Amino acid sequence: QVQLVESGGGLVQAGGSLRLSCAASGRTFGTYAVGWFRQAPGKEREFVAAISWNSITTGYADSVKGRFTISRNNAGNTVYLQMDSLKPEDTAVYYCAADPNIFPTRIVSDYDFWGQGTQVTVSS
Repeated sequence: QVQLVESGGGLVQAGGSLRLSCAASGRTFGTYAVGWFRQAPGKEREFVAAISWNSITTGYADSVKGRFTISRNNAGNTVYLQMDSLKPEDTAVYYCAADPNIFPTRIVSDYDFWGQGTQVTVSS
C-alpha cells in the first residue's frame, strides 16, 4: 500500500510559479511510476505529467510542456511538480498518483493510489 499527500497549492497571479510536493509512505514507492493529474470544475480529470521510478522517463501534457517540470527524490519518498509561467487555465485541483508499473502512463485508470488533491488557483 502507498499513501500519498499533496501540498504546495495556493493562489498565484498569472505568470507566477508554484511547487507542488507529493509525499509518499510505503516501502515500495521508489519502484512506482508517479503521475500528476488535475481536475477543473465541471471537467474530467486530465493528465499533467509523469515520471518513471528511476527518473529516466518523463512525460508532459502538451498544455504544460516547457512550463512544468516533474522530478522525484526516492530517498525522501517525494515527487515534485515545479509549475512556472502559470496561466488562469491551469486552475484546478492537482492530484498525484502512483502506478506499480515501471513506466509512467497518461491514463487515469492505470494508477492505483491517489492523494487527496491540492487546489491551485491562478488569477488573471
